[in-house]
Amino acid sequence: MARIFCIANQKGGVGKTTTSVNLAAGLARIGQRVLLVDLDPQGNATMGSGVDKRKLELTVYDVLLESASVREAAVSAEKCGYQLLGANRELAGAEVELVDIERREKRLKSALAEVQADYDFVLIDCPPSLSMLTLNGLCSAHGVIVPMQCEYFALEGLTDLVNTIKQVHANLNPDLQIIGLLRVMFDPRITLQSQVSEQLRGHFGDKVFDTVIPRNVRLAEAPSYGLPGVVFDPNAKGSIAFVDFAREMVERVQRMAPVDQPKIQVKSASSA
Repeated sequence: MARIFCIANQKGGVGKTTTSVNLAAGLARIGQRVLLVDLDPQGNATMGSGVDKRKLELTVYDVLLESASVREAAVSAEKCGYQLLGANRELAGAEVELVDIERREKRLKSALAEVQADYDFVLIDCPPSLSMLTLNGLCSAHGVIVPMQCEYFALEGLTDLVNTIKQVHANLNPDLQIIGLLRVMFDPRITLQSQVSEQLRGHFGDKVFDTVIPRNVRLAEAPSYGLPGVVFDPNAKGSIAFVDFAREMVERVQRMAPVDQPKIQVKSASSA
């Protein structure tokens, strides 16, 4: 059964989509079956997976309105090694169309339940706001991965996100928890970033992932080629860090898993 994780942060520009596509590619690289769900109307995760959002016949929009199943709408991101449930601007209309529909916040959860046996991981790239789309993601997930930069404004946004997760946990999804905080675009030469990183460690403890994603030019270039950095340049420091993060995610899931759940097998990146 798949573990479902949202990549979420209410602050924009913190690397949610970069984290989503590179974690998906990293997990695929070590032998995991991955579905990436693009829940942002901008469709950046779709384009960043090498899929043209303008040519998609079915998207997550159709799944939310129950006019298509996940199996029907998902496409293969061939170069990346994972399946993609894509998005385009049509998805912006779902906000309005879902308002008067029953179970509107649990449409995605119901759809993903049908394919949980098909994947090891389902990753949901959420938009940078607390919208009906984000709520669908949070109601579907077992946990939230929070990418964040080590700066003080990011700490303020994190407080808001933690409160949102607590509310969803209390009222809509008792399985929801913060899986971990991922430090991204990190530059150890900047004293402030090191200080904020230490504050995160001190306050959140083992909720902070050991892996740190460095600020990396090749990761920044990759979207313009329609690929995750892990695929675009596997030897870049940022790409190597994301594969390390994928391994850490698998280890963390192993600790979460019930005793009777089969262990997840991990391949070496070189043999993938």
